[in-house]
Amino acid sequence: MDLGLRGKKAIVTGATKGIGRAIVEQLVAEGAEVGFCARSEDEVAEAVTALKAKGGHVIGGAVNVRDGEAYKAWLEATARALGGCDVFVPNVSAGGGMDSEKNWWKNFEIDVLHTVRGCEALMEDLKKSGQGAVVIISSTNAIETFAAPMAYNAMKAALITYAKQLSQFVGKHNVRVNALSPGPVYFEGGAWEMIKGTNQKFYDATLRAIPCGRFGTPEEVARVVAFLASPAASLITGANVVADNGFTKGVRY
Repeated sequence: MDLGLRGKKAIVTGATKGIGRAIVEQLVAEGAEVGFCARSEDEVAEAVTALKAKGGHVIGGAVNVRDGEAYKAWLEATARALGGCDVFVPNVSAGGGMDSEKNWWKNFEIDVLHTVRGCEALMEDLKKSGQGAVVIISSTNAIETFAAPMAYNAMKAALITYAKQLSQFVGKHNVRVNALSPGPVYFEGGAWEMIKGTNQKFYDATLRAIPCGRFGTPEEVARVVAFLASPAASLITGANVVADNGFTKGVRY
C-alpha cells in the first residue's frame, strides 16, 4: 500500500534513538521530508549523517523541550526550513519514576506541555496542509493500572484526553489528531533493557503477560505511526490506537 506520505513534511521530537528514531526512519522510507530534535548535538549529528547516507531528506536540531521559548523557536524554524508541516509526532517523554513531586513536574513539562506547545506552534501549518495529522505518543500505562501510581501513567492519560478534544476542535480544518499507546517495547538502551538488568522478576512477569510471548519493537510502533500520519488513515481521528501485542486486558467498546 502506498501510504501517500511522499513529499509530506514531518516534524518528530525525541528522535535519535528508540521509538523516535524508528519513526523518523519509517517516515523517510515512505518518502517524507523530516525535521527532528533531541537534546544531544552529537546524537542529532549522527542521526542526520546516517539518514542522509540512506538518501533521506532530513534536518535535525538540538533542543531541550522543557525550554518553551527555545522549543517553539526550533519548531517554527524547522517548519520554515521544510516548507511547512503536514505531520507532527510529539514523541519526547520523561519516562517513568517515583521521585514524588519531582517526577510530576518533569512529566508534566516534558510529556504534556511539550505536546501542547508543539501542537499550538505548528497548528497553522497543519491547517494549511489540507491533510494535517498529529500522532501523539501515549502508553498502555495510561489505560490500565500498571506497576504503581506514578506521574508517567497519569500524564500519558492526559495526552489521550487532549488528543480526543483537539481532534474535535481542529477537525473542520482537515487536521486529524490521534493518540498511539504502545505496550512494552524493548530496544537497546531502552527502559525495558534497564528493567531486565535491575528487576528480572518484573521483566519476566511482564513478558509472561504478553500473549504472543515477546515485547514489541520500535520499528513495529513506527509503522503504526506512519499509517496514522498518512492520508491512508483519512477516516481515523480522535482515536487512541493500542499497539501492545495483546498486553492490556481491558475490553474497550
